[in-house]
This record gives sequence, structure tokens and C-alpha cells, in this order.
Amino acid sequence: MDSLNPSLFDVNSPQALAALAANLAPPAAPGHFDELRGRFTPPPPPSNAVSTSASATGASAGAPLRDAAAPAIAPPTIDDAAAGSSRLAEAAPLSPAWTQFFEELGTDGFDSLSERARSLAHQIRDNGVTYNVYADQNGPQRPWSLDLFPLILSPETWATIEAGVLQRVKLLDRILADVYGPQTLLSKGLLPSALVQGHPSYLRGMHGVRPPGDTWLHIAAFDLGRGPHGNWRVLSQRTQAPSGLGYLLENRIAVSRQFPQAFESLHVQRLASTYIALMDALQRMCPTEAQPHIALLTPGPYNETYFEHAYLARYLGITLVEGSDLTVRDSHLFLKTLEGLRPVHGLIKRLDDQFLDPLELRPDSTLGVPGLLQAIRAGNVLVANMPGSGFLESPALLGFLPGIAQALTGESLQLPSLPTWWCGEHAAMEAVLPQLSESVIKSTYPDSNGQFQVVLGSQMDRRTREEWAGRIALAGEAHTVQGYLPLSQMPTWAGGDARSGQIAPRAVVLRVFAISDGPGSWRMLPGGMARIAGPDTKIASMQRGGSSADTWVQTHDVIDRTTLLATHASMHALTRNRAPVTSRAAENLFWFGRYTERAENTVRLARLALNLLPGEDQASPALLDWLYQLARHNGLVPRDAQTLPRSRRVFERTLIAELGNPDGGSVSFSLRCIRDAASAVRERLSVDHWNQIERTNADFAEAAAELVGGIGNGPNATYAALGALERATQALAALTGAQTDRMTRDDGWRLLSIGRHIERLAFLTDALMVGIANGAVHELPGFEAILALFDSTITFHARYQQRRDVAPLVDLLVLDRDNPRSLAWVTHTLRGRIARLAGSAPGELAELSHRLPDPAEWSLARLCAPEESPDHPTLMALIDSLETATYQVSDEIGARYFTLTAESLRSVGA
Repeated sequence: MDSLNPSLFDVNSPQALAALAANLAPPAAPGHFDELRGRFTPPPPPSNAVSTSASATGASAGAPLRDAAAPAIAPPTIDDAAAGSSRLAEAAPLSPAWTQFFEELGTDGFDSLSERARSLAHQIRDNGVTYNVYADQNGPQRPWSLDLFPLILSPETWATIEAGVLQRVKLLDRILADVYGPQTLLSKGLLPSALVQGHPSYLRGMHGVRPPGDTWLHIAAFDLGRGPHGNWRVLSQRTQAPSGLGYLLENRIAVSRQFPQAFESLHVQRLASTYIALMDALQRMCPTEAQPHIALLTPGPYNETYFEHAYLARYLGITLVEGSDLTVRDSHLFLKTLEGLRPVHGLIKRLDDQFLDPLELRPDSTLGVPGLLQAIRAGNVLVANMPGSGFLESPALLGFLPGIAQALTGESLQLPSLPTWWCGEHAAMEAVLPQLSESVIKSTYPDSNGQFQVVLGSQMDRRTREEWAGRIALAGEAHTVQGYLPLSQMPTWAGGDARSGQIAPRAVVLRVFAISDGPGSWRMLPGGMARIAGPDTKIASMQRGGSSADTWVQTHDVIDRTTLLATHASMHALTRNRAPVTSRAAENLFWFGRYTERAENTVRLARLALNLLPGEDQASPALLDWLYQLARHNGLVPRDAQTLPRSRRVFERTLIAELGNPDGGSVSFSLRCIRDAASAVRERLSVDHWNQIERTNADFAEAAAELVGGIGNGPNATYAALGALERATQALAALTGAQTDRMTRDDGWRLLSIGRHIERLAFLTDALMVGIANGAVHELPGFEAILALFDSTITFHARYQQRRDVAPLVDLLVLDRDNPRSLAWVTHTLRGRIARLAGSAPGELAELSHRLPDPAEWSLARLCAPEESPDHPTLMALIDSLETATYQVSDEIGARYFTLTAESLRSVGA
């Protein structure tokens, strides 16, 4: 396709729009609906075409494929035809909506598109919007792919979609009520038992359950495709844990910022009121008389759509939880918090049903909650969606929906699906086998990962088709065949700079959502998430290189400007209501703090060692032994590394080589652990905070990789290593500043701070103890090295001038309550942080804080008495008791606040 030279156009002129229609958005190939023009060209009827208006025996519905879950079928990319462009400009002008869209580009016109695209990409990157793809060679977390242009739907088009989708979600809800109730559909043969009771997602333990509000489905997603005649068809339906509600919000915010004038002038309907309606409905239907507590259950940070889970929980103002955060007691669901067990009355789940309860479902699941199904059966918790809806996602079921709709409602489906043949019926299998070349073969049941296998008949040679025909004949019930739908194409921005960028057509699948707004009632979210196929693929899948687009639904009515950000709040609403800190979040924050401090300590120690080893002080055996022991204790070198005095050069090379070892306990290991702990509590971190963590990891990993090749270069390697460590020091200082100044001082933050101070106290006591024990403190090189490690050199020399004896060292590094690196300051701060944790009496030190020695009882006269031996037994006893108490407090915090053992298993609400 020819590229556009934007400078040729005045965006506000009719000639510019005509040229755009002719050159930038070539007509779709015959049989493809063109969203840019709002027109289609019907294909010539092939002699062996499969009818799109009638189905085979037992079939007339559509094709399910997942985005993250299953792809949708897309047509081949269309090549531009240069000839006849002027005739095209006259015959196929832009649709009114797209004409208005481009007219609103402003004075810069098309020249601004590349800059807008770059701004959009930067916004996605800076907001940390990711989609985890584990097979991606560039790493599992990659930026979310979002196209510059939205998919624009007219009010008339949306009215058709809305009516058809609302009809379908009501039908699906009635099917679930029947299947888990009287099972009339099964007894009358309207629904084959193999597709229900033979489906792995059918849950026998849910039979006879009546959900709160008599509503099974609270969130249902439907993947739609527009065919060549402009008609919409259902390709798939998602009912277990539909994805997209968070991503489409981010899409809307990002794209509308790039085209604010067009967004307003096209009268695009807003989204917030639908989310509010969902939360209001869930709260009303929750089985409690008190204020309901609703949480969002996520599989965790390694899930492909975890960003969306955290984003949606924050937007809705609910608690993001993992299975380990929850427990069932007496058939009630509780959240494990620092204050004890807090009841949970509603759960929005984002994991498939089979992982929900290891007691009754998959026993190897570590994502669910033991006993959850029993709590659901007891009617003590609302789950959206109710477990057991997975069989509705089978592609084979779509072929039976028209008959079921007639039987249950007396209505025909307003939004049809694709022709569908379930090969478990012999007549359907015999009818469809000769048509495999024009069809799509799908698995009837999902695999162990919840995926549906998809094979395109057009991509198979004759031998392969015969093999598939044989497989279908042997196991017909496991296979479903559907007609192939050439999808419509929407305009996308194909990158480049201001002169080489171009608008290219790409096939699109639209995911829309039906949301419960009360018992037995649903509404449509006025928008959706469009999935766009790549230029060289027939699959519209995010995992296979596809992208997404915002969906703008125009309205003739008044725009609903409701927002979740209330402009007027009552005094009652302004009353501080702290969100609970879950035990899992608290534990991750605790280790987030510990690994941040550990990284700072190892970086400082590594810099000190690399600066001292080449210097004049290397002749001091005590100093070298001190460095060696601390390097081993803190993972800078392996435990079996050669002693430093014997082989200084080997030790130095080993230390440099270990800096980038992600599993060796050195700097890279601590940085990776910081990232892992932070990712588990990402909803509590600002975008800048998270980006700083990512950049620190990436920058040091890159520097460490370069060091590996430069180890043999003598001083150059040491110089490069010191440069990398200095940059890491600066990055960690910024990270520490974010923790200190940009996080709310709740119990989660206190545990982060406690983790930091526990790690600091353990590191400093070890360093001082080793220095006293081996005599390094009594030599000038060792004395200065200890001061440097405690980051107290300047203060010491300013205060004590030329003194180099132990007493002033102890005064500054042990007793000084104003020195943030002294043992007294760290201990005092740690005791104070513990005293303010949940369960502590206000204004009093908690019992746990008394495990640490009280710095008020320490004195220089006692620790450094003249009669003390050179081994300083009193000082060493204090340091040893501090180190022991530090690790005991760490263990006690874990037992009391993270695992909730013994008396801490208490309820904090009804």
C-alpha cells in the first residue's frame, strides 16, 4: 500500500478527505466490511460456498476463540491497488463519523498523527500497562499494544448489538439456572448431556445451589465480528472470568487524550456509570445486612492479565486478593488481614473455576481457597460469576442456542452466531466433513490450560484434511466445525515518522460486555475492547502479536457524565475508612523493605571492597579477613570462595562476576527480589515507583552482562563494576525516597519500614561484630572501613578529629540516637514501628518490641569501661543479643501477621 505524505493535505478540505479515502484506506477485498467507509463489497458466490444463513443439523451459531483465551479468525491482509484511486474517492467516501474524526485533528492535520502515536506509546509505557506473554523472547512482561485509532460505532449499530447481547446474556443465565436446577433442557434433549455433564467445567457440586439475587452471570463477554454484508455475528462468549474490563478503561483514557476534540464532537458515551451500576448491584445482592466487603480474586502477578486485575481493583475501590489471602471458617469466607480475619461477602473472580477450591476441584491448585464451594453452597458469599458456567464457553453449545431460545423464551436470536456443527451428532458430522476446506475445526472441550484448539481448513493440504476427517470420525464429540467468517477491517496507524506513517486496514474482533445491574437485570457497557489482527496473521490474538483499540459508541441521547470521582461528598463519606492490609500484601511489603535495604548494603559493601582491594591497605590481614567474611555472609561471593588474603585477584574477579548472578544472593539477586515483592503489591505503588524498580533492574542487568565479558581486562573491569555500582546506589536512593516520602503510613508501610530496619540492624551488627572479633577495628585501615560501611566517616572526623580508638567509634556507631546508621537509632526506630502495628495499645510499646534491647539502658561507660579487656566482652554481648533479637522479632512478625497462627486467628467483624 502506498504511504501518505501528510504535507500534501489540508485536513479541513474535502479534497484531503477524498484523497484519504483513495490512498490511505484501500477498499477491503471483496466480501469484507470496511469500517472506515461504512460499506462492504459482497463477494461473488463460489460454487462450493457454505451458507451463512442456514446451519446443519443442530447448528446455527458461532465460533469461540480467546483473546488471551482464544483467537478470532481474521481475513488475509489486503494489498492496495494504486490504479483507479480517483474513481474510488468518488465511489467510496469516508463514513460520516470518520470524516468528522479527521476534521477534528486540528491545524496540524495528518502531520500530528505520528507524534500522537509516540505520545500514546509513551503513556502506555509510563503507566506500566503490560500484558504477560510467557513465550515472548523479550521477556514475559511486554507493554500493552494499543492502536492510535478507535473503532467508531454509530448509535444504530450499537442498538443492534445491545439488543442481541442483552437477549443472549438473559438466555445464558436461564440455561445455568436450569442446568443446576430442574435440568429440563437435558431431559427434553434440547441440550446434549455430553456438552454439559460431560464437560470438564460442569460442577456437580453446584447442582441445587440458588445464587444470591437468583443471578448466575454478573459479567459476560461476547466476541463479535462484522461479516461482509455488514451484519454482526457472535464468535464466542466468555462466562468464567472474562478479561478486558480493565484494559478497555486504560484504552479509553489513553486514546481520548490523543483526540479530545473528536471525542467530544462525536458524542461518545461514557463508561463510568456502568461500573457504578455493577458495584451497586453486587452490594445489594451480597448476603449480609452490614456494609458488604467485596474483593477481586486474582491468580497473582504471574497471570497474563495481572495489570488489569490491579487496575480494576483500584478503579472500583475494592480489595485485590489472592487465594492465599482468604480462608473459610464455618462456611464463611474471610480475608486474612493484619488485624485478624475480616468477613468477605462478595468476590469478583478472575481465575477459571477449576482452580477455585482444591478440596473439591483441582487438588493441585494453589490459586484457590479450600472450602470456597461450601461457603457458596451455604449462601454466605456472592461470587461473580458463579462457578459452573464454563461449559457455556464451548463452541459446540452455540449451535443449540437458537432452539433453546425458542423453547425458553419463544424468541429467535437477534444476534446470530456462525454456522456450527457439533460432530457428536452423526448427521451433523456427515454433513460437514466434505466442507472442511471452507471451515474451521475447533475442540469441543478446553485443554488443561483452558484453551480451545483452532485449525483453519483453508491452511490445510488435502492429506492433512483427510487426517483431520479421520480424527473427527473417531472422536466426533470432541470436535466442532464452524463456518469461516471474513471479518471487517478498521483503520490502524502503521507507525513511521510524519512522512512515512500510513493508515492500514486490519481485521478486527470486538469484545463487548453485559453487566448485571440488579437481580435478573443487565445492561451493556457502552464500549468495548477491539482486538486487531497483525498484518501477517489471520488470528486476532494478543498472544500472537495482535493489538487492541478503544471502542467509541456514539449516542443521540444525553452523554452520561457520571464519574467514580465524586464532586460532592457527605461528611459521612469523608470519614476515613482505611482499606484492609492483607497478610499477603503485608508480607510482600515486609520483604520489599528487607530486599531494598539488603541491596543498598551489598552495593555499599561491594563498592568498598573494590575500592580497597587495589589500594595500599591490602597488606592489612585483619581488613582483608573482615571484607572476606562480610562478602561471604552477604552473598557477594560464594561460601566456598578462596580466602581473600591468599588470592586477592581471584577474589576480586569472583566478586565482580557474582554481581550479575540472579541466583547467587548478590546485587542482581536482591534487585530481582525487590521487583518480585513489589509486583505482588503493585496496586499499592505509584507508576513512578514501579517504573523506578523496573529501570533499576534493567539497567543493572545490562551493566552486569557487559561485565561478564570484561572480567579479564584487569583494572577496566573493576572500573566498570564501580561505575555500575555507583549508578545502582543512585537508583536505590531514589527508590528509598519513594518508599519514605510517597507511601501512606499504614500498617503495610510500617511493615515495609520494619523490614528495612531489621535488615539494617542485622547487617550492621554483623559488620561490627566481625570487625571487633578479628581486630580490624584496632587498625587504621579497618577502623576507616567500618566507618565507611556505616556511612559515618564525615560525621566521625568532624566530631572526633584525629581519634581512632574504640570509644568514640562506639559512641557514634552504637549509641548516637541522631545517627540513622547507629545501632541505637535503628533499634529505637524499629521498636517504635512495631509499637504502632495493628493490635498494639496506643501510646505503649507492644510486647513484641520488648524483645529488642532498650537503647536507653546502654551507656558508653559500661560498654567501654577502662577495665574491659581488648576483646570488649560487654560490647560484644550487647551486639550479639541485638543480632539474636533481630531474627527472633522477624520470625515473630511472620507468625503473628503473615501466617496468623495461634491466638491471632480472630475475627474483626461480623
